[in-house]
Parts: sequence; C-alpha cells; structure tokens
Amino acid sequence: MTVTVLDGKKLSAEIKTELKEEVQRFQQTYQRAPGLVVVRVEGDAASGVYTKAILRIAKELGVEASVEALPAETTTEELRDALLRLNRDPAVHGVIVQMPLPEHLPQRLVAETLAAEKDIDGISLQSAGNLALGFPSLYPSTAAAVVEILERTQTPIEGKRVVILGRSNVVGKPLALMLLQRNATVTICHSRTQNLSEVMRESDILIAAVGRPTMVKAEMVRPGATVIDVGTNARPEGGIVGDVDYASVSEVAGALTPVPGGVGPLTNVMLMKQCIEAAWRQERERARA
Repeated sequence: MTVTVLDGKKLSAEIKTELKEEVQRFQQTYQRAPGLVVVRVEGDAASGVYTKAILRIAKELGVEASVEALPAETTTEELRDALLRLNRDPAVHGVIVQMPLPEHLPQRLVAETLAAEKDIDGISLQSAGNLALGFPSLYPSTAAAVVEILERTQTPIEGKRVVILGRSNVVGKPLALMLLQRNATVTICHSRTQNLSEVMRESDILIAAVGRPTMVKAEMVRPGATVIDVGTNARPEGGIVGDVDYASVSEVAGALTPVPGGVGPLTNVMLMKQCIEAAWRQERERARA
C-alpha cells in the first residue's frame, strides 16, 4: 500500500496566501491591520522561541503583532490587570498567553479573565463552553490544525470512527468535540484505556497526541486508515520525532502526517486565521453598536 503523505507545509503555504488577501481586505475596510498581542511571562525559554515564531508569521501576513512582556515575579493581580486592559483595547483583536506560566500563576486565571472574543487559542471558559454546546467559538490552535488538515485533504469525517490518543485540554478534548460536530463517532483513549491496540485498530482516523515517541506501531493501525501525528518529542541526538513510528505505519496507513512537517506548520497559521476572523467579528459588532 502506498501511503499519501499529508503535507502540512504545503497546506500552510496555501492558507497563508488566503490569509494575506484577507488581511488586505480588512485593511481596506477598516484602514488598519488586525491586532494581536502575545502575553509572555518570563521564565520559560521555549515560550520565547514560540513567541518569535508567532511574531514572524504575523509580520508575513500583515497582522500587527506585539509582545506584552511581564517579569517572572508578576503577581496574579498584575496579570489579571494586563489581560483586562487588553480586553478593553479596541486595537487588539486577538490575545494569546504563552504557556507554561510560572507556578505561582494559575492557568485558570487566564481562562477566567481573557475575553472570549479575543481568545484566539480557545482556552477561556466561555470558549470551552461554546465548543461543548456547539455554539460558534474560537478553538485551540493545534486541534483546529488537525481539523483543517482533514478538511483540506477532503478526508471523509461524517460517519467515520475516530480514535484520539490523549485527553488534554488543548488537543484531545476540544478535538473530540470538533469532530463530533462534524458527525464522526469519536473515542478518546488514555493511559487507563483497556485493550488499547484493539480500539485503535477500529479507527478510520487515528489521531496521536500523547507525547510518547513512536508509540503507535503498524500493528495498531487499521490498513488504509488516516493517521494524524500531533506529537513533537525531542530526540537525544537532536531534532524531533512524533508519537507515530512513521517508518512502520507508512506501510499500512492510507494517509499519514509526517513529523516534522505535518500538524506543526499549521498550528501558528490557525492562530493567525482565528485572529483575523476575530478582528472581522469585533469590528462588525462595533459598527452595529
């Protein structure tokens, strides 16, 4: 069986072309660019790298992006005040708070404070509630990237059996709800799932998001299944590897995302897409007010 490689880099380039045109239309309509602020509390080196990547793609698309840099000793009151100020700022259409936060700053504070209409990574309580209830929402960007890959590659979802490995709040849980809305039959597996390999082999679409290097082997995959690898695990010798054993699974899967080059390239693109969508929505609401 010849596997179809689901090329995230190619899809990312296509979407960025569309988003550049969308930003130009927004600028022509409102005489300014969509505004994005990345809130970063010092202390985690990896989040600094991620912030630079967001700023780079924002500049490429024409989104006006900046960083709200806060010291590691920032208090809960100071973080809350910063978020409330950004909530009120009409020039800011999207806000993302870099995780992880220092231990003394609870993620729940962000979820409770960040305005849902600016929550472009879908972590606020209202965003999560809207998703659960099937209302229009902004989504966690990685989960949105997985759905984007499936839809843009015209992978059938309706009526299909989907198995998701991992129940995180940013991938597994929201992704299950997003696919349920598209009429898939969804099973979430985790560390306590019994007969895991048997459950996995029942899937038409298998999504691995557990953070365990090359956990998914060929014998766990139904022949012809679509396999989406969300994992990004650092290798001791350098580079990254996914949750899927690409070499063996590519012999049985019908379609498969590589790591790197699969879901990863689309994650920040989906952040930008949702920021632009949020900008349109907010400006239209202001015009109606």
